[in-house]
Amino acid sequence: MSKPIFELVDELPTGGLTVSMLNALDFAMPGKWENIVGFVNTIKHITGETEEDLIQAIGERAIYLYNDRSQGYQRAMWLYQTVDSTDKLLSTAALANKVGEKIPLLGFLTNITPKADKAQTIDLCLKLVVELLAFCQINGIPGDSIGDFVGSLGEYSGESLMRMVALVCVDGLIPLGPDFIKQTQSFLTRTSPQDLEQNQTFNNLKEYIPGKSAEGKLNFIGSSFDSVQGWMSDLVSSQNLSTEKVTGSILNFVDIADSKLDYLAAFLDLSTNYYEHTGTQTLARRLIERAFAEI
Repeated sequence: MSKPIFELVDELPTGGLTVSMLNALDFAMPGKWENIVGFVNTIKHITGETEEDLIQAIGERAIYLYNDRSQGYQRAMWLYQTVDSTDKLLSTAALANKVGEKIPLLGFLTNITPKADKAQTIDLCLKLVVELLAFCQINGIPGDSIGDFVGSLGEYSGESLMRMVALVCVDGLIPLGPDFIKQTQSFLTRTSPQDLEQNQTFNNLKEYIPGKSAEGKLNFIGSSFDSVQGWMSDLVSSQNLSTEKVTGSILNFVDIADSKLDYLAAFLDLSTNYYEHTGTQTLARRLIERAFAEI
């Protein structure tokens, strides 16, 4: 088991690059995300309770639920953490690839590291699949429940909505451009199971991705992305999101020396952990809401 849930929530930062980046994306969902940190503080914020004994009872029940291995909470936390930690390795490789392209002496790096767009596209797809898998784990439903997940997106709010907005902006628009949806769909049709098996994030997650073979898992990834493309497209159009607008807002909050989009995308992946940060907040919220209802 990882750290206890109360410790994970207590250790969430109040500042830093991840929080700054998420604050920069507030324009896409004004006032709908607040960086609530601290386990007791989170209980008070979600329940509105101030009576210490009741707060303690809610906290103890939430901790019990998280520790219960028959529930999916710990697995959901692992999914959020894993997809964030592995994409840092992909980002390092993507940055090395860009260095190899720019500096002839280091050109050999382009032969041993993935192209940035390929790494970013796989990262986008796998983060989306992790969102689906974590949703299923938290709600105790089968991991292939694509329809239930898509239906829930309309009810996403707070940290969960922020995570999906960041996915679209940081892993879609910035690295892949305004046609990131079509580009990703096209990429998936050209991707082989062997391509997928060369990806470290996929190999870390494949045990939990539905499908009996790499080909089956690739088909599930494609179906998951296809099912969410309408929601993502609606978000982009309704909030008038663009690569320029997202980039400009982030650069107002985060000081980055090289603002070229390929470097910026890899830098953000390498320097932030928004999936784990907001995932921890989502998990804490679900546990506290359930604990509050059960005591």
